[in-house]
Amino acid sequence: MSQYLGAIRQLGYVVTDIEEAMAYWTDVMGVGPFFYNPRVPIENYTYEGEHYEVHNSVALANSGFIQVELIQTRNDAPSMYRDFLRAGNTGLQHVAFWTNDYDSDLAAMQARGYRVKMSGEVGVNGRFAYFDREYHPGTVIELSEVLGPKGQMFRTIREASENWDGRDPVRPFPSLSETAL
Repeated sequence: MSQYLGAIRQLGYVVTDIEEAMAYWTDVMGVGPFFYNPRVPIENYTYEGEHYEVHNSVALANSGFIQVELIQTRNDAPSMYRDFLRAGNTGLQHVAFWTNDYDSDLAAMQARGYRVKMSGEVGVNGRFAYFDREYHPGTVIELSEVLGPKGQMFRTIREASENWDGRDPVRPFPSLSETAL
């Protein structure tokens, strides 16, 4: 448990072939089902303070309390994922802490000297920030807001994993629209 942000809730893996990675996690690790979005709608995305259009494919599944995120970049927009791959890495790139009080937790991390390197929004109340401190691959910290539709989507994904019987290992992302939830 982090004394700053609570429990780690997500492990983020950057992969070069997301379909292959989903097959590995479901067939070899028995983790699933994965909810897959070939193009995550990220708004207000910034990297080092500059705005870019990113195209990332993401798959999410839970193993108990921990969410497994698989990420494949589909364009060359600057990102910490692209940096990770260019450094010759694949695999665990970040750990995420989830928050219902994003502004307060972000301010607290910044007061500790953490600087936001990459940020954006996924749906309503779905802001995220990746901090610039990376001591070795897999130690980047993400702060992820989980209110509203994004929080409900994460609950849906966790609940689907609880009694998963191995059928339908890859499913479409649940809707992020408030009207659908």
